[in-house]
Amino acid sequence: PNSTITMASASIMLANATKRSMFQALRSSSRLSSAVPSPSFGSARFVTTYYTPAHEYCKVDGNVATVGITDFAQAALGDIVFVDLPEPDDEFEAKESFGSVESVKAASDVYAPVSGKVLEVNETLTDEPALVNTSAEDEAWFIKLEISDESELSGLMGADAYKEHCEKEAH
Repeated sequence: PNSTITMASASIMLANATKRSMFQALRSSSRLSSAVPSPSFGSARFVTTYYTPAHEYCKVDGNVATVGITDFAQAALGDIVFVDLPEPDDEFEAKESFGSVESVKAASDVYAPVSGKVLEVNETLTDEPALVNTSAEDEAWFIKLEISDESELSGLMGADAYKEHCEKEAH
């Protein structure tokens, strides 16, 4: 009788272990699939984020830069009430103003971190400018630019340099 219980518990343990490993495999594959771009983009690419001293960010994927203002900038501006954005196909040089953001405290120009042509504008910000306060570096991007001169990226800061820049500015 003892060996029957042992066999039964062994098969239950094996079944549970199988379920667990299948669940873990499914979980990790779903995590992986969300990180892999859609098949239309071909192989996986890495997104690199750069920053300007004026607190714009630029997330680069291939030759497309997603541009907006940083969390540091939105915190300094306070409650954002209006975002002025360019039109698709507009072209800007690096450091040229492409729009503005207005808060209850102030209005501030927003500058292109790199030269390029506007591919897409985040229309959501027209109706929901406060999204910049809650999701500045994610959902509240301003424009997507087709980069015309990738060498300009070398003049921008990485995350560590930008963090240092903000700490100096805060004191």
